[in-house]
Amino acid sequence: MYDVFVAGAGLAGLQVARLLALRGLRVALADRKGSVADSVHTTGIFVRKTWQDFPLPEEQLGRAIREVVLYSPARRPLSLTAARDEFRVGRMSWIYLYLLESCVRAGVTWMPSTRLLRVEGSDPIVARGGREERVAARFVIGADGPRSAVARELGLDRNKEFLVGLEDVVGGGGVPALHCFLDPRLAPGYIAWVVDDGVEKHVGVAGYRDRFDPAASLDRFRRSVPQLAGGRVVERRGGLIPVGGILRRIANRHGLLVGDAAGAVSPLTAGGLDAALRLSSFAAVVAAEYLESGDERALAAYDGSRFRARFFARRWMRKAIRVIDHPLLIELACAALRATPLRALLEHVFFGRGSFPEITPPLPSSARRPRSSPAGA
Repeated sequence: MYDVFVAGAGLAGLQVARLLALRGLRVALADRKGSVADSVHTTGIFVRKTWQDFPLPEEQLGRAIREVVLYSPARRPLSLTAARDEFRVGRMSWIYLYLLESCVRAGVTWMPSTRLLRVEGSDPIVARGGREERVAARFVIGADGPRSAVARELGLDRNKEFLVGLEDVVGGGGVPALHCFLDPRLAPGYIAWVVDDGVEKHVGVAGYRDRFDPAASLDRFRRSVPQLAGGRVVERRGGLIPVGGILRRIANRHGLLVGDAAGAVSPLTAGGLDAALRLSSFAAVVAAEYLESGDERALAAYDGSRFRARFFARRWMRKAIRVIDHPLLIELACAALRATPLRALLEHVFFGRGSFPEITPPLPSSARRPRSSPAGA
């Protein structure tokens, strides 16, 4: 019998599993991949607030980036320079391995090559080793991506609006900078990008799938900026990016959702790493309190509606981008951004510390007491 079964060993799943195990709960962490280092989907851009607030391995974070260059559809550049280090690209395979080691040291049971089939009550039914198996658990946490099977099985809300992204990781780097290309002919509804941390480059495109072919668009983009995107490809990454904002109903008495499964991604910038860590940390407090006390007020605190208000403006900006996604209109918008007031707004979008809200849950006092023994012991 496990207290918690966590489906998905990405950043969100690793964080919540580790924190729950440190509270003394019996945790199983499962992923359909054989290794957490396989098939990385994210670019791995960490903002300053994230690496300052969370214990990420310093040696697996690339050189700091302060320079952002925004390009209009006509390739007119607008440069922004931060006063401090703002972005670092994580070597995600190594970060995942580091966090998995931390989970195992905390007592988490690691279940690789395990696919969730369904959930009966709170017991996951999984496929591993060529056979179907029931895992006895008191609570299930879905950290299993934008099309979460846990959300489906528990009757929780599911993501409906997605971008699809594709990028090449290219060896060799230049001057550290984040290059963002606003061009709906290449990336309808989002951007094309080159993230160069001086060691390697991430070259990618993302947009609405019904409006472009990601592979063809990425090839055209790379050929159009050889001075920025040239070099030998060492890895290709891709996947769905939910951009509808955090979902409303993300918990019930059988389980809860974190990370992309909960829609914890900025509707505007599509950044999700900071949100993954913060929401998972909050989820660990909520789940532990619920399992330790049986008090359903803990679950009531884990309500996506509390967070959606934080992203109200970004959700409306996402709707606007979908409507005005035309080269001429975007060119005019880029020209307007050169004006001082709007330039300040642009700097706030890129360099502001605002991210996923930090909310102290209104939990009973037992949530704040150190735990002396595993649940049920």
